[in-house]
Amino acid sequence: QVQLVESGGGLVQPGGSLRLSCTASGTFFTIIAMAWYRQAPGKERESVALITTGGNRNYADSVKGRFTISRDGAQNTVYLQMNSLKPEDTAVYYCNVGGYYTTSTYSRFDSWGQGTQVTVSS
Repeated sequence: QVQLVESGGGLVQPGGSLRLSCTASGTFFTIIAMAWYRQAPGKERESVALITTGGNRNYADSVKGRFTISRDGAQNTVYLQMNSLKPEDTAVYYCNVGGYYTTSTYSRFDSWGQGTQVTVSS
């Protein structure tokens, strides 16, 4: 089983910055991708950013140029640097990690963190 621990959420004024982090622990063979999602009240969960082990990054259009996803492979940690935050960025942010428990292609896992609240308000 893979456990994810998130941190870094909080209250920030519009235009401010926050950095989220998420560390994966447990017994597994490899991680292939790490991502951040968010869910605002009354809305569906949406993808924010993703990074693969190869370093490829994808961002939602709404955060391009403001958010940066990065990872520390040795520490199995993914970060989300959020700059120029807007009130519409307010949501619970979830970390998602995908990989394999073993070398078998049937051992795929997809784990979620518990979520961390980000509130952007003056």
